[in-house]
Amino acid sequence: MVQVATVDRGDELPSGEREVVFELQDLSCYYGAFRAVREVSLEIRQNEITALIGPSGCGKSTLLRSFNRMNDLVDTARVDGKILYHGVDLYEPAIDPVEVRRRIGMVFQKPNPFPKSIYDNVAFGPKVAGFRGNKAELDDLVERSLRKAAIWDEVKDKLDTMGTALSGGQQQRLCIARAIAVEPDVILMDEPCSALDPIATLKIEELMRELKQNYTIVIVTHNMQQAARASDVTAFLTMGDDRAGYLVEMAATQDIFTRPTNRLTEDYITGRFG
Repeated sequence: MVQVATVDRGDELPSGEREVVFELQDLSCYYGAFRAVREVSLEIRQNEITALIGPSGCGKSTLLRSFNRMNDLVDTARVDGKILYHGVDLYEPAIDPVEVRRRIGMVFQKPNPFPKSIYDNVAFGPKVAGFRGNKAELDDLVERSLRKAAIWDEVKDKLDTMGTALSGGQQQRLCIARAIAVEPDVILMDEPCSALDPIATLKIEELMRELKQNYTIVIVTHNMQQAARASDVTAFLTMGDDRAGYLVEMAATQDIFTRPTNRLTEDYITGRFG
């Protein structure tokens, strides 16, 4: 079994008492006639890190992108079922997908800073969203975001430098600062460490643990050790005979990695398949 770190949660609320941020009800995701995700029902709770794990092609990233309607950008994509966000169906016709993506930010697999300065990378989102403060207030917002992303001390003297000139790990933390700058409620991370070295990966994991005090985080990862180290809750998905991904089980990370209830989960995390 993968070793799971024991973390002192102090006086934090038990998971079952936290507010439900997302409730998925029989969610299926399609690309044209192909069903990529089949009838997934689960809950994601506030101020927790939830990891989605499973073999390649089981629909983890498709599921993640459904949380903030990124799949809308694919012409053939559609969903059945419901995603309730604080009780509101995100796919109701009256819901503005742009506002959904402001509230539910995303960090991608490969760091993708804009070809702009570090400062402008972070300031871009608030400006597009209609930031009405003065220059000093924008400066403060940029600094706060970079501090929250644990990169301020490394870049504070070179904010005019191109974001693309940073190292891979720094670029990813800059992208996290960019996501934070629009003051989201949730941060989605699609394999955010897959392109990073082990030291940069650990920094991102430490950052996630700090950020969960203020944000709800959902992460897709193929790295079992990362899921075990960084997440509070883990959901295991796999593919059925129809190649659609489905949820096998979801539980506290400690339980998933030490006493899974489903043999498929045990086989996956111990490397017997997947």
